[in-house]
Amino acid sequence: MKKENLILVTNDDGITAPGIRNLIEAVRPLGKVVVVAPDSPQSGKGHAITLGFPLRLNQVDIFEGIEAWTCSGTPVDCVKLARDKILDRTPDICVSGINHGANHSINIIYSGTMSAAMEAAIEGIPSVGFSFLNYAYDADFSIPRQVAHEIAKKMLETPLPPHSLFNVNIPDVPAGDYKGVRIARQANAKWKEEFDERRDPHGKKYYWLTGEFSNKDFGNDTDVWALENGYTSLVPVQFDLTDYRLKGRLETEWQFQ
Repeated sequence: MKKENLILVTNDDGITAPGIRNLIEAVRPLGKVVVVAPDSPQSGKGHAITLGFPLRLNQVDIFEGIEAWTCSGTPVDCVKLARDKILDRTPDICVSGINHGANHSINIIYSGTMSAAMEAAIEGIPSVGFSFLNYAYDADFSIPRQVAHEIAKKMLETPLPPHSLFNVNIPDVPAGDYKGVRIARQANAKWKEEFDERRDPHGKKYYWLTGEFSNKDFGNDTDVWALENGYTSLVPVQFDLTDYRLKGRLETEWQFQ
């Protein structure tokens, strides 16, 4: 008999965020769900891990019928501890999110949501990070729940390479304007950042990061284009950062003694 699907759920907004509750509801019909998530918001942590402080796990009873744990560390810590201390076998998939806000284009580098999914993929678990382009606490997650369920189901039903990793961003549009899922590439876009200099009540300087998103990639096959046109973007991602094209050129042009 085939074992029941085992689904690891995590996020970076913290275990009390509405997004993770909606993600649990989306994947609950697909198998046994185990949740390991940060005990506080960890947005923008990227692939950080905790080295200088002890980590703590606490089992919590906040999702009816679901085994759930809080972790005092980063999203990546959550996945590492889930694999080593909580789960009795390798999950069939790992789903991360649903993040409040975009993780398209360059944002993937900074995203705790995607780093948690990436850590699972490094461990050989097909994984996906879900992000919703709405920051409101009371956002309507109807479309994101539908998307998460559909993609997680396809991942469980499809023989995927063990290190498969997907970055999924869902537009904030009315149901009537939503056009479905589009497989895309990561846009060549970045933040034009600056630090706003301010002074505290004691007259000492401090700095607040601000910025404006700049997209100079006008292709109609990117994640940014998909989202701007009412589609969910699905980008297959890899964690091998080697630039193979430049590697080939250097092997030809650069000679070393």
